[in-house]
Amino acid sequence: MRVVATLGGNALLQRGQKPDADVQERNVRLAVAALAPLAADHELVLTHGNGPQVGVLALQSASDPRLTSPYPFDVLGAQTQGMIGYWLLQAMENELPGRQVAAIINQTLVAAADPAFADPTKFVGEMYTEEEAHRLATERGWTVKPDGTGWRRVVGSPRPHRVIETRLIRLLLQSGAIVVCAGGGGVPVIRNERGELSGVEAVVDKDLTSSVLAEALDADVLLVLTDVPSVMRDFGTPDQQPVRQATPGSLRALDFAAGSMGPKVEAVCRFVELTGGIAAIGRLEDAPAILRGEAGTVVTPSGSFHGLPSVGPSNPDTVRVAVS
Repeated sequence: MRVVATLGGNALLQRGQKPDADVQERNVRLAVAALAPLAADHELVLTHGNGPQVGVLALQSASDPRLTSPYPFDVLGAQTQGMIGYWLLQAMENELPGRQVAAIINQTLVAAADPAFADPTKFVGEMYTEEEAHRLATERGWTVKPDGTGWRRVVGSPRPHRVIETRLIRLLLQSGAIVVCAGGGGVPVIRNERGELSGVEAVVDKDLTSSVLAEALDADVLLVLTDVPSVMRDFGTPDQQPVRQATPGSLRALDFAAGSMGPKVEAVCRFVELTGGIAAIGRLEDAPAILRGEAGTVVTPSGSFHGLPSVGPSNPDTVRVAVS
C-alpha cells in the first residue's frame, strides 16, 4: 500500500530542548527507527514539520546586523527543508541499507487572497514566557499567542491547494524510493497573472499539505503522527476519553483547537472523505501498531478498521519521541 506519514518539527526538537544540531539528529534517528517497519512493508512518503527550526532561523535572521531585512519565511522554509531532509534521508538510509531515499524541496500553491494572511494561527519557533513573548512582539512586530503552558510566535497559514512537484514525487515512488518531501508544509507560493510562481510570507500547515499530497498521489493511508496516543473527546477535562475509531462526520462533530489538533482532524477527515481511504492520528512510536488497528484514532468511511497485519512491531524500548 502507499502510505503518507507526517511528523512534526518537534520530532527533531522537543519542548524544552536546546536547538543544537546533535540533539536534533539524535531525535531524527529515533523517529526513523519507528518509521522503518512501514517502509519495509509499504511505499512510504514521509513529510515533516519545521515549526521549531524555522523559528530558530527566523530569530537568527532578524538578529543579523549584516542583513538589510530578515530573510522571508518562504526562504526560511526552503532552508529547513534542506536541513531536515538531509537528516531524515541519512537516518533512513542507515536504518534500511540498500533502499533508495530521496529528499526534495517542494513548493505548495496557496491563494494570494487567502484570509489566513490576516489572521495568524500557525505556531513557529521556541516557547517563551508571556512577558518575553510580548517584549519580542513589540521589538520585532510579531504576533504571539498562548500555546499550552507558554507563548509562541504565530504567522499566517494559508490553505494548501497543490504541491507543485507532485508528479516528480510520484515518479520517485514508482522507482521504489522512499520520498522525504513537503517539509514544513512546503514553501508557500502564489501564481501571478503570467503563470509565474513566487514565494509569500507564511507557513503552510504540514498536516493539511500532507492530506492534499496524499490525495493527489492516490495514497491508501494517511498517518498524522503526534505526541498524544489518540484524539481525545472532552480533552483537558475529567471526562476526557480516547476516540479509537471514527467516521469523518463523527470526528468533525467534536471541538478542537484551531492551532493544534484542529488541522490534524481536518487533514484526516478531508483525506477519507475525498478518497475513501484510511487515515489516523497517533503517536510516532505507535505507527506500526496504528496500521495494525491496535493504537491511535483511525478514521474510515464506515468508522470500522481491523488493521493491516503485514506491518511488523516497533521497538518501544528504543523509541521515545514526542512530535506535534
